[in-house]
Amino acid sequence: MSLPRLAAAAMVAVVGLAWLGLIGFAWNDYEVEAAPAFAALTRGDVVGFLQAAPAYGGSLVLRAPFAGVTAWLGGGELAVYRAVSIPCLLAGAALGVVLARRSPRHGWLVLALATANPITLRALEIGHPEELLGGALCVGAVIAAAGSRGLLAGLLLGLALATKAWSVLAIGPVVLALAPGARLRALGVAGAVAAAVYAPLLAAGSVAAIGAGVRTTGSVIFQPWQVFWFLGEPGLVVIGGDGLPKPNGWRTPPGWLAALTHPLIAILVIPASVVWAAVRRPRGEEVLLLLTLLFAARCLLDPWNNVYYGLPFLLALLAWEALRRPARPPVLTLGATAATWASFEWLPRVLGPDVQSLAYLAWMLPLCMLLVRSALPASSRSSAPSSGRPVAPAVDGRLLNQA
Repeated sequence: MSLPRLAAAAMVAVVGLAWLGLIGFAWNDYEVEAAPAFAALTRGDVVGFLQAAPAYGGSLVLRAPFAGVTAWLGGGELAVYRAVSIPCLLAGAALGVVLARRSPRHGWLVLALATANPITLRALEIGHPEELLGGALCVGAVIAAAGSRGLLAGLLLGLALATKAWSVLAIGPVVLALAPGARLRALGVAGAVAAAVYAPLLAAGSVAAIGAGVRTTGSVIFQPWQVFWFLGEPGLVVIGGDGLPKPNGWRTPPGWLAALTHPLIAILVIPASVVWAAVRRPRGEEVLLLLTLLFAARCLLDPWNNVYYGLPFLLALLAWEALRRPARPPVLTLGATAATWASFEWLPRVLGPDVQSLAYLAWMLPLCMLLVRSALPASSRSSAPSSGRPVAPAVDGRLLNQA
């Protein structure tokens, strides 16, 4: 597939998503979390911008030039809102082009899932385009590491770490994808880049950015789409972030949960990477499967789980399918995208929260089990009892060889 045609199609997708998803920011998260900081920046108050930055303030620092140039050209708040979303959309488009070129048989479908995904549209509408940026950077870092481009992998990983705190989940996969001699240098580059982005936030005393999104107290955010839902207490009136009561059947979280989940998610990368290194001898792009599983675990274990949380998971799953199974269409990503949309956008209109939780777990958990099975060596998968029937021999050691 020619690069100009793919790039042109990706730009059309970017323009289309921007047209549909960046109508305005009234009542979305951008208005509350990011707009005050960018408003200070466009007034020339750099310190105010840094102090007003939210927990993902590094993302705002990375996108600040787009806001500054737009304001200098005379653009208002709406123009700034749209401008700071452009680098996020371009990151998704660049990833889509890379994946499509490596999957020529199904390149257009791969490009569409990367650049025109309906979950991306919802991320824009809710006010979190940086979720796309972080996901694309993490996936790009693993791909670069697998291609023995350690400096590029470190740069992309550092930018991802600066964008969103959950990007720490990509550290293990990037390290495993690199040759042993390149790991320390790549980690050094990543640390230096992330530190350079966060340094002005720390110097300005941005409390939210220092916390990096890992809250341990005071949170009552509790969504049905996670494994802890049925541990919550039912029967109480729950007021949402919009000031309106949640539907009947909504639950409140147990008191011990808020201090556990976000640190647990961050630490999970260590045992998961150790187990992967022990089980999977091959490295390279197969490590995209580990990244996919870690992003899936983030969704399942985070009581705040929202529709856009699944975007990094879908990007990693798409990259694994496109690069490791290029002869097959990315059916898992296509199905997971449809299931995510149904779980968060359609089922809440017709079902109570308990049933929504069961419906989400009914497809997410089996998908994770399938991916875990795919991560096992072919010899382990074929050694199970077969009731006397012969087991087909493996052709090679690639993932999902017998799936």
